[in-house]
Parts: sequence; structure tokens; C-alpha cells
Amino acid sequence: MSLYQKIRGWSYPQLIAFGYFVLILTGTILLMLPWSTKSPYSTDFLTALFTATSATCVTGLVVVDTFTHWTIFGQVVILVLIQIGGLGFMTVITMISFFLHRKIGLKERGLLRESVNTFYIGGIVKLTKKILVGTLFFEILGAILLATRFIPEMGWTTGAYYSIFHSISAFCNAGFDLMGRFQAFGSLTGFRGDITIGLTLSALIFVGGIGFYVWDDALHSKFRFRKMQLHSKLVLSTSFLLIVGGAILIFVLERNNALAGLSIPAALSTSLFESITPRTAGFTMISPTSLTSATHFIQLIYMFIGGSPGSAAGGVKTTTIAILLLSLRANMMRTKDNQVFGRRLEDNVLRRAASVITVNLLLITGGTLIVASLNPGFSLFPLLYEIVSAMGTVGLSFGITPILGAASQVVLITLMFFGRVGSLTFALIFTERKPQSCIQNPIGKVTVG
Repeated sequence: MSLYQKIRGWSYPQLIAFGYFVLILTGTILLMLPWSTKSPYSTDFLTALFTATSATCVTGLVVVDTFTHWTIFGQVVILVLIQIGGLGFMTVITMISFFLHRKIGLKERGLLRESVNTFYIGGIVKLTKKILVGTLFFEILGAILLATRFIPEMGWTTGAYYSIFHSISAFCNAGFDLMGRFQAFGSLTGFRGDITIGLTLSALIFVGGIGFYVWDDALHSKFRFRKMQLHSKLVLSTSFLLIVGGAILIFVLERNNALAGLSIPAALSTSLFESITPRTAGFTMISPTSLTSATHFIQLIYMFIGGSPGSAAGGVKTTTIAILLLSLRANMMRTKDNQVFGRRLEDNVLRRAASVITVNLLLITGGTLIVASLNPGFSLFPLLYEIVSAMGTVGLSFGITPILGAASQVVLITLMFFGRVGSLTFALIFTERKPQSCIQNPIGKVTVG
């Protein structure tokens, strides 16, 4: 059997993981080219691999500053990896098929359905077209709004380039920035309190992180919440509660600390930005080291939760958390079914949600244990912060990633890959689907709690 025939026989999770692996490897090779680096020496393999993985997995963790280390060519390679990684490589392949007028077969449609995490295979090509058009629209709109701030400060050419780069990075929830122009590894701290930049990037991150299925449902329902599907209602309501609740908490906790000296509107917009960005975007207007411990804890929770299914975001996803909380409510009220918005949840959805949470916790625990053992001189919390940031494909950092050893960086690379492919999806790659047996074992009773 040829390699092509073997690949054709792989499951959808295996094909998706392999696609991301090839994309990362290609990006690594391109970033190792001499003209990708500003220094007279080529970038070493581990640095190129880390950067390519972070860009493809739309994370934003870096071991070298994007502006000071990479040339325009290297930065464009990173931007292309972000765009493909954010959309999903199958979406990009479908776009190429459109231009080449190639017919999209059932196998490709199945991969598309898995890639964008929608329920039905019917209409998936039409949905993909909407995704591509919507992505282009929001990224152009975001770039125009950012240009109103960047062009006056940097000039037409540089300002336009920065606007496009950061619009794509924000929409894809990547967190890569070019602000090393002002301060290496500084992210957007130089624009703390800037309402235009803060609100524009917040909107791009939110739209890119709610999921492509929600886009389609919102259009079908003409943006009427009552007419939307249950999935969209759960995503939007959970996202709203997380964003508003987080913004209020951060404003209260940091008003006399990191937000001191800002006007009320500027402090509120910055609080909103800092509430949205930990859920996989990775930008920051406030250095994490200057925040209070309580805000660090909020960020840790938000990085773990992440965005929503079928989006560029990582984490365990908003719907997973919502399902677990609904199950908790049902148990406390001693009701049989999990019900919300006049609908009953499927019986197996709680088991899948619990599996996602468990796999993520196991990977975070294992990664933290390994990295902590390799770096005994570091405090535990900064290491845990980097691990959760990598697993949730966030990109927020205490600034210790560049000084970690090679083995620790490999752990972060692995977690970023797991986080983008999906921890449960990645686990399914190594499990063989077996036929269900009709024979059931006797029930045994176990006490819980």
C-alpha cells in the first residue's frame, strides 16, 4: 500500500493533525532561511519550530521578538501561518479548489465539517464560502480602523502594514505583534488606555472567537437571539457573561494599580480588552507582571476556558464550561435532564464535556510537572501560567518562555499543537474505533462526593 493510500485511509482527526504538522514543518523550513532573519546568521531549528508552531496554532508565545528578530519576509511567513492556522488548513485548501474549479468530494466535505466543527455535512461548502468572505470583511474593516491610529504615528506604508498584520493576528486570536519597534516583547503596553485600538482589537478577537457556525446561524436568524439554535445561544450568553464579568472584576481589582492614571472611559475599555484577550488572543495592554494576584487568577481561568468551538480560539471552549455548569445545576435541583433555553441537552454531551476537561487538566498537570522539574529555580506560578497559556493557545506570558531550556520549550510546542488540534481530538488519533458490543456488564454502585 502506497503512502497516499495509507493517508486516504486515515480518520478525520488523523488527517487534520497531519495537515497541521506539515504546515508547521513548512513554516519552520521557511523561517530557517537566511533572509527570514535580521541577524547575519540563520535562525536555529528549535527557534524556527517554536515560532512556526505558535503561529500555526495561533498562540502568540515567542522565544524571540517578532519585530527585532524577523525580517519582513519572516514576518509575512508568520502572518500566512496565522491566517491558515486560524481559518483551518482545510478551509484554505477549499478556497484554492474554488479558484481552480475543482470538485470537492465527500472526503473533503467531511474534513471541512470536522475542521470548522459544524453539525452537518450538507451545505458545508456554502458555509466555507461565507467563512472566507466574512474573514476578509472583518480583517479589512479592522485594518481600516487600526490605520486611523497607526498611520498618523508611523506613516502610510508602515502604518498600513501594521494595521493589516495586527488585524489578522487579532481576528485569528493569534496575539503576534510588531510592537518590538517600541519595546521588545512589550505587546501593546505602549498603547495602554487607547480606546480605538482596544475596542477594535477586542471586537476582532470576539468575532474570530465565537465560531463560524454561530456566524451562519446569526445570519439565518437575522441576528434575533430567540430564533438562534441552542449552540449559538449557549456560546453568546456564556461569552457575554465571561466578558462583562471579567471586565468588571479587572476594573475593580486594577483601578488603583495597573489602571491608575487612566480616565474612566480609558480604564473601562482597557478592562474590557484585558477580559477578552486572555481567552486565547494573547495581546495585552498591561504587563502581566504588574497585575495583582487576583487578576492573574482570573486570567488563568479564562485561558483555560478559551473561546468557542469551530473558531480560531483554543481552550476547553465556552460550551464545555456551560454544559458542566448546567449539569451541576440539574444535580443540585435534582432534575433528571439538563435543560436550557427550552431545550434538553443530548445524553452524551456531558460525557464529552467531562472528557475535554479531564484531558486538558491531565496535559496541563503533566506539562507543569515536567517543566517545573526541568527548571527548579523558577517559582511554580509563572511556569503554570506559561503552560496554561500554551495549552489554551493564548500567548500571554510572564516573559520566561525565551529563557526556558530546550526541553521545556519542546513541552510548550507539544502543548500548543495539542491545544490547536483539540486535546480530545488528538487523543482520538491514537484510539481505534471498535464496534459497540450489545453485552452489558452488571451495574456496580459507587459513591461520589
